[in-house]
Amino acid sequence: MKALVIGAGGVGSAIANIASRRSFITEMVIADRNLSRAEAAVTKVKDSRFSAAEVNAAELEDVRALIRKANPDIVVNAVDPRYVMPIFLACEIENTNYMDMAMSLSRPHPHYPNTETGVKLGDEQFARDWNWSERGIYAVVGMGMDPGLSDVFARYASDELFSRLDEITIFDGSNLTVEGTNFAPSFSIWTTIEECLNPPLVWEDGRGWFTTGSFSELEVFDFPEGIGPVECVNVEHEEVVLIPQKIDAKKVKFKYGLGSEFISTLKTIHMLGMDRKEHINVQGVDVSPRDILAASLPDPATLGERMRGKTCAGALVKGLDKNGKPKAVYIYNVVDNSWSMENYGDQAVVWQTAMNPVIAMELIHTGIWQPEGVNGPEWFAPKPFLDLVADYGASWHIREEDPKGIVV
Repeated sequence: MKALVIGAGGVGSAIANIASRRSFITEMVIADRNLSRAEAAVTKVKDSRFSAAEVNAAELEDVRALIRKANPDIVVNAVDPRYVMPIFLACEIENTNYMDMAMSLSRPHPHYPNTETGVKLGDEQFARDWNWSERGIYAVVGMGMDPGLSDVFARYASDELFSRLDEITIFDGSNLTVEGTNFAPSFSIWTTIEECLNPPLVWEDGRGWFTTGSFSELEVFDFPEGIGPVECVNVEHEEVVLIPQKIDAKKVKFKYGLGSEFISTLKTIHMLGMDRKEHINVQGVDVSPRDILAASLPDPATLGERMRGKTCAGALVKGLDKNGKPKAVYIYNVVDNSWSMENYGDQAVVWQTAMNPVIAMELIHTGIWQPEGVNGPEWFAPKPFLDLVADYGASWHIREEDPKGIVV
């Protein structure tokens, strides 16, 4: 398989590192607006199958030109979600398969943002499903860690463990710290703001999708493998869009383990208007406050040497087991930063994200997954994916939870 990866930041570079150890990749082009960053990602893998290119992901025609030049079997979008649609549409026009780890952006309801949905995550992509199917090309969307492997966990629970699904809640949390800094997000601050400050999305059977106020339903979740209790809140996330389309659950939520200090910082960012995407004029230069904030913080890809701890994401699933008895489990993946740095030179969060699109590409290459049109991770059989996780050096586990309160 020949792949074009757009974005040579933390996740894009980690995709190259992971893919370089897989024989199904015949060629991979790593492209970035900053050519030197793409070249650095290629130099790191020391593999003749890999090459670097320059591209402006915000410009549809620039992406189209690179696709024609590279002629890939698939384009992997590894940049901020604001660039999803230019890359997605460029692939559609050029009849080229596509994969991303974050879906097209939402737009809050103009009048009732904290109760009703406006344009949901991924709506712009799924609206074009018919065109991709007619063209005989596919798009696999939301194929990172969460969304991505978390959706695979949900589908596995539905297929293998439960006869009735009362609730699926994706819990993402960590005990990661970064030496020498008080505030250094382990993932893109642009994406973090988008997820955490938009109205959270919830799905309920009989009601459909609706929204709540930011940071709603605070609860402490005890994460496994020594991470421990972390304060979690509802946030907007792709799983809440994807899971109900293929899995019959009565309720679906996503909760992010931000902790009280991080929540307080995000609230301050919002209060100061530093989360705004709209451009303002600063001494004759038009800039976005959010871009200024992102530029002033450390690049998450560079934090690995100073980072300590583990990151975890998984699906807490409640309902009835195959015998009709109350059951609750947390299906999860944990990555220790010391392990990912020692084995790949990538910090834990970006490595955990990058593993999943490479696994998905391998399953598509072998014909085990056969996507048509626009697809989410739960469109496919989960067991082949989970079987490959160990082959990539990672693991997944099932922790039994207290089924108290589940009514037969």
